Amino acid sequence: MKKTTLLIALAAAVGLLVGWLLFGNTDTDGAVVKDASGMADDHDHAAEEDAQMWTCSMHPQIMQPEPGDCPICGMDLIPAETGADGLDVDEFAMTDNAMALANIRTTTVNSGTRDEDGFVALSGRITENDEANTVQASYFDGRIEQLKVTYKGQQVKRGQLLATIYSPNLVAAQQELLTAAALKESQPGLYQAVRNKLKNWKLSDKQIDQIEQSGKVKENFPIYATVSGTVTEVMAARGDYVQAGQPIARLSNLSTVWADFDAYEGQLNQFKVGQDIMITSNAYPNQEFDARISFIDPVLDTQTRTVTVRATLNNNEGLLKPGMFVKGKIATGSSDENGQLTVPSSAVMWTGERSLVYVKSQPDEPVFEMREVQLGNRSGDRFIIVGGLEGGEEIVTNGTFTVDAAAQLQGKKSMMNQGQASGNDDTEKQDSEKMSPTAMEMELPPAFQEKLITAMPAYLELKDALVAGDPNAASTHAKTAAEKTKAIAQDGLGPMLESHLQKSIEMLDAIGTNENLENQRSHFVLLNENWVALAVNLDNVDEILFVQKCPMADNDQGASWLSKQKEIRNPYYGDAMLTCGSIIDSIQ
Repeated sequence: MKKTTLLIALAAAVGLLVGWLLFGNTDTDGAVVKDASGMADDHDHAAEEDAQMWTCSMHPQIMQPEPGDCPICGMDLIPAETGADGLDVDEFAMTDNAMALANIRTTTVNSGTRDEDGFVALSGRITENDEANTVQASYFDGRIEQLKVTYKGQQVKRGQLLATIYSPNLVAAQQELLTAAALKESQPGLYQAVRNKLKNWKLSDKQIDQIEQSGKVKENFPIYATVSGTVTEVMAARGDYVQAGQPIARLSNLSTVWADFDAYEGQLNQFKVGQDIMITSNAYPNQEFDARISFIDPVLDTQTRTVTVRATLNNNEGLLKPGMFVKGKIATGSSDENGQLTVPSSAVMWTGERSLVYVKSQPDEPVFEMREVQLGNRSGDRFIIVGGLEGGEEIVTNGTFTVDAAAQLQGKKSMMNQGQASGNDDTEKQDSEKMSPTAMEMELPPAFQEKLITAMPAYLELKDALVAGDPNAASTHAKTAAEKTKAIAQDGLGPMLESHLQKSIEMLDAIGTNENLENQRSHFVLLNENWVALAVNLDNVDEILFVQKCPMADNDQGASWLSKQKEIRNPYYGDAMLTCGSIIDSIQ
């Protein structure tokens, strides 16, 4: 009994000791009791939860609790920005220092389609003035014995000898003239009929008199230029047998030329014949040419949705050459009355299917939100906004991609992730089911293959321009590739082939009308998803093409491209990661 009592007392003592150890360092109010040094014996677990996280600037999905290297690309991790209280789910904030370093600028959305100087800007090129073109033809049948115009660009003056022709019919007509001349006293009607016959062959009275006076038949007759101009096409060769009316050469008087501009249908209400236009060219950047609109095409091009607006220019000094690219500025009245909203082209980002801008959602704070917008026609360096924005809203117009990168780092909606969580099962399933372009088998008709191969050099030049980081050259080569690709279209193509072709044309047009390098590279991703799928099904190419792929492009989904060289030159990152990628296939 005593032993049991002793055990109970011992257990109670142990319980009291444990209770003191667990709760003895807090007072009756639950406050933490500090030790003699004044430091709390406990530590804040909430601080651990808010500890600094580290991420990769190229792969914002990487989050680690301590600094180090990115497991994907090996770059040094950077501190990830923490969330901001009081913001909506799609909003994010940037620091004033980051705004200044990235030179981020914003602009308030206003109505109107004019640029900052009150002008509408158009792009075009110099062409020949068709009204000043002349075709020099033969007036009788015969064989060309001498040809004095032999190359394009040759200058010709009125009355200059173009060619000499041997004509059996003309020889016979001369013999008739000599016979009729001997009988002109008795048969004046016959004599006059023969002379008129020679005049119809463009022989002058002087030439006819010389034949009559000499009494000899001329075998070779000259053809003289009826106008002065520049040879734009030689249409015959020495020794050719030509018929009456057959062209020998085409001459163009380049003292006046046309400047043809492409205007979108939404701009047409701002133009009229007789309106002043100021024209500049890359060849003479410091010189302006004044002209007036002389013609507005009544027919709309259904492929480009544009109309030709033409101005006639004096070119007495020969400065403007057909084929030159020019820009025109036309002063127009304000279009505020139409209620159209416009934004600078630098504010818009494209993902291939969506057009995005960043809106400053709090006027006094650097807080932004991504917004999808619907674009109308382009007016110079501005886009008409059909939907998604309202007048008075403030948007980012400079440093747009820096703002997008900040959104990605904070896990917000951005150009690449559309605000989807990294663990979204549907997204992961969609990515896993994304078929490689090299795995698509299609049967390409022979005519289709021939035209696709013809368009390939322009595509390769576009790729090289993106590698070099030259948006202007990329735009030029994309336009050339688009023109050649549009010529491929034909009836009877299957739905898959037609889809790849049309999507390629859309992406080439988008790159050609875009001067933002990052946007061009985004469209190049979508272009290659369709272009490479077509190219790998070619039966025969002139030289081997390598299919190359960068696993980091397109937000780590990977993107491919074509190249004639084995050496990797990455068009998606340029100098930043020039050699990122590998050869995954070849076309021979």
